[in-house]
Amino acid sequence: MQLAQINEQSRFWIGVVSASHVKRGVVGGFAQLCHGKSAPLRKMRRGDWLIYYSPRTEMGKGRPLQAFTAIGEVADDDVYAFPMSESFVPFRRNIRYSPCREVKIAGLLDSLSFTRGNAHWGYSFRYGHLEIPRDDFMTIADAMLREADDDCGAIGRAE
Repeated sequence: MQLAQINEQSRFWIGVVSASHVKRGVVGGFAQLCHGKSAPLRKMRRGDWLIYYSPRTEMGKGRPLQAFTAIGEVADDDVYAFPMSESFVPFRRNIRYSPCREVKIAGLLDSLSFTRGNAHWGYSFRYGHLEIPRDDFMTIADAMLREADDDCGAIGRAE
C-alpha cells in the first residue's frame, strides 16, 4: 500500500477482533465487526481505511496478543449479510488488505492520541469499533508497513 493513495475524504477506523478471526477476514477479503452487527460497517465508506487490533489470538480464551494485525482499504459501499449457519447471519463488507506485519501496541502507546498518557488505554477498544484521527492511522500504518515481508506476521496478508 502506498500511503500517498489515501485521499482527503478518507476516514480511519480500528476494528477489535481476535487474530484468528482477522486471519479469516484477510483471506476472504472482508471485514466483520462487533459479532456481525451492521452498524459499525455502515459508518465506513469506500476509500476509508480499517486497521484491526487483536487483544487475543482467539476469541475468549486465546493468549493475550495486544497487536495491530491487519490493514486495508474499504473496497466499496456494500454491506451484506453472510449466512455462516442457520442461526448466525453476520454482516460483512469488502476490504482490500495490504501486506503488513503485526505490530504490538505497547511500542506505540505514547505516540497515539487515544492511548498517550492513559493508564487505562484498553478502554478505548471496548465497543469493538472506533474512528481514529489521520495522524494516529499514519503512525500505526507506518509501523505495520515498514519492512512488511512475505510472512506479514502470518495474519495481515491475503493471497
